[in-house]
Amino acid sequence: MSFSSQDPTWPQTPQEFLAGWSMTKGNLRRFFEELAMPPINASSQRRAGEASAALAAAELFDLDLKDYASGLDSVSGALEAAGSSRISAPDPNIPQDVGAAAFFDIDNTLIQGSSLAVFFMELAKRRFFKLNEILPVAWKQAKYRLTGAENAQDVAKGREQALEFVKGREVAELVRLCEEIVDSNMSEKLWPGTKALADQHLAQGQQVWLVSATPVQLAQVLAKRLGFTGALGTVAEVEDGRFSGRLVGDILHGPGKRHAVAALATLEQLDLSRCTAYSDSVNDVPMLSMVGTAVAVNPDRKLRKEALRRGWEIRDYRSLRKAVRAYGAPALATAALSLSGWKYSRRAKR
Repeated sequence: MSFSSQDPTWPQTPQEFLAGWSMTKGNLRRFFEELAMPPINASSQRRAGEASAALAAAELFDLDLKDYASGLDSVSGALEAAGSSRISAPDPNIPQDVGAAAFFDIDNTLIQGSSLAVFFMELAKRRFFKLNEILPVAWKQAKYRLTGAENAQDVAKGREQALEFVKGREVAELVRLCEEIVDSNMSEKLWPGTKALADQHLAQGQQVWLVSATPVQLAQVLAKRLGFTGALGTVAEVEDGRFSGRLVGDILHGPGKRHAVAALATLEQLDLSRCTAYSDSVNDVPMLSMVGTAVAVNPDRKLRKEALRRGWEIRDYRSLRKAVRAYGAPALATAALSLSGWKYSRRAKR
């Protein structure tokens, strides 16, 4: 609206001026409300919220919103499977280091071999499927034990088979089976050195989480037996107490672990720069690279090379086992005693 005195629309009286101003304010209000700044309806609010969440996921974890949301689904499914946010309560006599945690892979990091393969073998014994269906899994287990290297395609295929084999089964039945598997097969396969590392974190008042592609029920039973804070694993959807055969969130392998750890860090208010991650596989570099301290445990060849390049700590507990296999325990014991005797005789001569 022009305010020039030459404009024929310019009000000539105070009443005309006020009437014109009122009309102008109404037009301005409609302009801002309907065009420039429309009301925030539900759809607009959702888009704004997603934009904010996407920005936060990108800035905090270098993840897009879809991957972060998938991680949230995995963590939510794991917590629902556990029935609480904690599997084991912290020691009340230890001051808690709030915001710090350690994340442990399971296969070949905490235990020898593949937990998923052990899981399949026990399912076969209980006739969840035919014996000939387990032969490919047995081969993958043998290959894994011999090479110490994990194959992403083997893990993905194993997850699909696990979902199919437990479809329609009761959750309570699988939990009982997982308890039997851990107590009879996995406890004796623990790497003592890795277990000691986890215990050190607990003694420092830090959380300890297992993060694995193995079924979440199996990972959580193992975490409970070891007194760890909790466990994230591959989550199978449950309907009316039975498995539907569908996956919830990511398979926790490779990038899937990174997505889940990012989501867990949000829920638990963890400072990832003060956290530690342990793994044996180069597939877990996405998780290892997001924490302040990364440790390669019993690393495969590619992870060892990556760890050396990045300056990560390397801990290999396989050397003694290899020596026992090659020379036998009695020979090693004899050699150790001979060496001790030689050192003692040298000191005596001085």
